[in-house]
Amino acid sequence: MEVSMFLNTLTPKFYVALTGTSSLISGLILIFEWWYFRKYGTSFIEQVSVSHLRPLLGGVDSSSPSNASTSNGEADSSRQSVSECKVWRNPLNLFRGAEYNRYTWVTGREPLTYYDMNLSAQDHQTFFTCDSDHLRPADAIMQKAWRERNPQARISAAHEALELEDCATAYILLAEEEATTIMEAERLFKQALKAGESCYRRSQQLQHHSTQYEAQHRRDTNVLVYIKRRLAMCSRKLGRTREAVKMMRDLMKEFPLLSMFNIHENLLESLLELQNYADVQAVLAKYDDISLPKSATICYTAALLKARAVSDKFSPEAASRRGLSTAEMNAVEAIHRAVEFNPHVPKYLLEMKSLILPPEHILKRGDSEAIAYAFFHLQHWKRVEGALNLLHCTWEGTFRMIPYPLEKGHLFYPYPICTETADRELLPTVFHEVSVYPKKELPFFILFTAGLCSFTAMLALLTHQFPELMGVFAKAFLSTLFAPLNFIMEKVESILPSSLWHQLTRI
Repeated sequence: MEVSMFLNTLTPKFYVALTGTSSLISGLILIFEWWYFRKYGTSFIEQVSVSHLRPLLGGVDSSSPSNASTSNGEADSSRQSVSECKVWRNPLNLFRGAEYNRYTWVTGREPLTYYDMNLSAQDHQTFFTCDSDHLRPADAIMQKAWRERNPQARISAAHEALELEDCATAYILLAEEEATTIMEAERLFKQALKAGESCYRRSQQLQHHSTQYEAQHRRDTNVLVYIKRRLAMCSRKLGRTREAVKMMRDLMKEFPLLSMFNIHENLLESLLELQNYADVQAVLAKYDDISLPKSATICYTAALLKARAVSDKFSPEAASRRGLSTAEMNAVEAIHRAVEFNPHVPKYLLEMKSLILPPEHILKRGDSEAIAYAFFHLQHWKRVEGALNLLHCTWEGTFRMIPYPLEKGHLFYPYPICTETADRELLPTVFHEVSVYPKKELPFFILFTAGLCSFTAMLALLTHQFPELMGVFAKAFLSTLFAPLNFIMEKVESILPSSLWHQLTRI
């Protein structure tokens, strides 16, 4: 009853003043929140509640990152140079017969796109053929085989070439596409190695006689390097990791100028499997150089080693109280560097997004590279205690470090905006949602404050224009709001003795 009497005494001027004041206050909060977000990249209310209030209330992890929003805007590839969106051969690409085809048999899905396989066909023609192939019948057959689009036609051509002589490239094709197990592929690669070494020694002696012999020797060198590398990868897949490491090291010593094959990335993955972190650091010291092109493997492996030194004892609550130590700061900076190079990787490492089989070609700094890296390195991050927790707490902070707009870059050249288009060609979009460069998302509290400000401003305007009518609406709303309270008060009055209730109301 008292509530009803109070509401009846309120005048329309009170409602005008109330809505105007609330609109002004929410507008001031919105202006402050927007200024703070533009300067620091986060909401002030959200930061205070997450960093200070939740630990006091006994909440969970105080640095749980919200999902970075992604933008599906069309990429304008005409504004980027070809070098920025250069497609690279995946150093850890799987075997078509033993791995990709097995996925197709089980799921009925094609893991490789036509564009990706077409790039592989071009690679094979570049590295495994030369102008002098017409001099040897087997090489002439294989030159046509690499151009075939039908897999069965390629395999049949390889068998036809082997009927004429031991042909290294024919064994390579069968090992890649016909072999259904890694062991069978390894057996065929060993046969290819014998034939390839024989051709290499022969062309090595004749390479200076003419440009034709020089081209043939270059082709034979590419064939030999490819065979040895795939043999090392077979050993790695079959669990003979130390043997694989030795083969990779020998290959890098024998052909030091063939850095375009990125054999060091195979070596890094194998050394991480052996948990030989000192040798991993030695390889990084050689290849993580300012003059060499970076990759997700280089940047994220460097971040993993820095995180390994502090991750087992890292606590976001303790770090927020005392600040970051020098080692923790180095680890966070390494993570920021890696995330700026390829911002798609963390969602796969943190299993916020499903992995698929990596493509045969990758686009550096793109979603395809992120899939290829996480597919092989997720286990290494899980093995280091606390590394994923440190990544979880810090990776989104990268986007507050990069100048706005995000495409300007900070530690690396600006992020190419053509990556989305290229990744859609490389990745099977039928069952995979291609990631695009994460954009800054307005925090919830800024959106909430903006909505609240707009709502109260509208109420203030309506109340000013129609004070009597809005007063009636306000009284009806408040009466409805306080109806449960009035009902409870009436029940309490009926249950409690009148004298006791009189004393309580006086208090």
